[in-house]
Amino acid sequence: MNQDIKAPEVRLIDDEGKMVGVMSPQEALTIAQGKGLDLIEIAPQAKPPTCKIMDYGKWKYEAKKKEKEARKKQTVISVKEIQVRPRTEDHDLETKLKHATRFLLEGDKVKVNLRFSGREMAHQELGLQLLNKVTQLLDNVANVEAPPKMEGRQMFVLMTPDPAKIKEYKKTKPAEAAAAAKVEIPAEVTVE
Repeated sequence: MNQDIKAPEVRLIDDEGKMVGVMSPQEALTIAQGKGLDLIEIAPQAKPPTCKIMDYGKWKYEAKKKEKEARKKQTVISVKEIQVRPRTEDHDLETKLKHATRFLLEGDKVKVNLRFSGREMAHQELGLQLLNKVTQLLDNVANVEAPPKMEGRQMFVLMTPDPAKIKEYKKTKPAEAAAAAKVEIPAEVTVE
């Protein structure tokens, strides 16, 4: 900006957005200072670089505001982990699947880790069956992003939320979806 522009010539745009032409940076700076504004290089890669006459503080404020708006609109997806064992009982598995369903409804990915210990490594097919069962039970709200994979003494599967399946799930089971998303459903009032 201003004296820091080192190019031999610049393309100038005035404060109203009109193209002024190609000139030396000193001439452009003189015009900007005459209007009480700054000369800012907005396209340094262009040949010749493009400069605009504007208020630097206002430009910086608006750039920060645009960046903040862009951050608001982006969604952050985190990966939640569920730990299971080959001998996890059905009720415990059901509880873990409720948590996984809640995470998926909130838009997070779910990684189901299955740890083997000791002699359980000899029966990896039981772990694979359990992970396949988990993927079938979560199929109503998620897609499998990474199929069951072995990594050291662990086997895992990665599931991602499917917006179409989630929408259908919320239609068919609104009470469960609301409970999973921790949203209270107002009770119907009966007048007698």
